[in-house]
Amino acid sequence: MMALPVAEAASAAGAIERACRQSDRNAASPRLCRCIQSVANQRLNRSERRLVSKWFLDPQEAQNVSRSDRRSDERLWQRYKTFGAAAAQSCG
Repeated sequence: MMALPVAEAASAAGAIERACRQSDRNAASPRLCRCIQSVANQRLNRSERRLVSKWFLDPQEAQNVSRSDRRSDERLWQRYKTFGAAAAQSCG
């Protein structure tokens, strides 16, 4: 198996994995970020993954969605909570 160059490996990563790696959280190891991305791929659609990835750098956006009265935001927040619980269970 041939190793991918760093730039290719980074571009192959999903939006959530990239955001996780770019966040300044101490626990954001490459292994953990890959695991979170894997769970996101199972639980969230592509559009949701792109949106949620932005929350790593701007947590206020997540708060805005969680407090929103819009039905679409309420559905997204429920899916995000389900994803978060699954990621916590799978990724530690």
